[in-house]
Amino acid sequence: MNKRKLLQKLLSGSKNIRFPEATAIAEAFGFRLDRISGGHHIFLHPDLPELINLQNVKGKAKPYQIKQLLKIIEKYNLHMEGDE
Repeated sequence: MNKRKLLQKLLSGSKNIRFPEATAIAEAFGFRLDRISGGHHIFLHPDLPELINLQNVKGKAKPYQIKQLLKIIEKYNLHMEGDE
């Protein structure tokens, strides 16, 4: 699925987001995997003080973590890489 359609899926409030889709969107907005601690995948953005925590639960991302990701994207007015 292309990243635009994937972003629309996240914005629609779908609870059925696969973990690889969530990580792909985080990376598209400039977040990079910093470390993995247990089941927690911690993503950092080079320009932001906040981090993103995503967990893989049976192949799915937790809905509240997707909401946190979207909130940070909106708060800092982030753009997908290559969309400038």
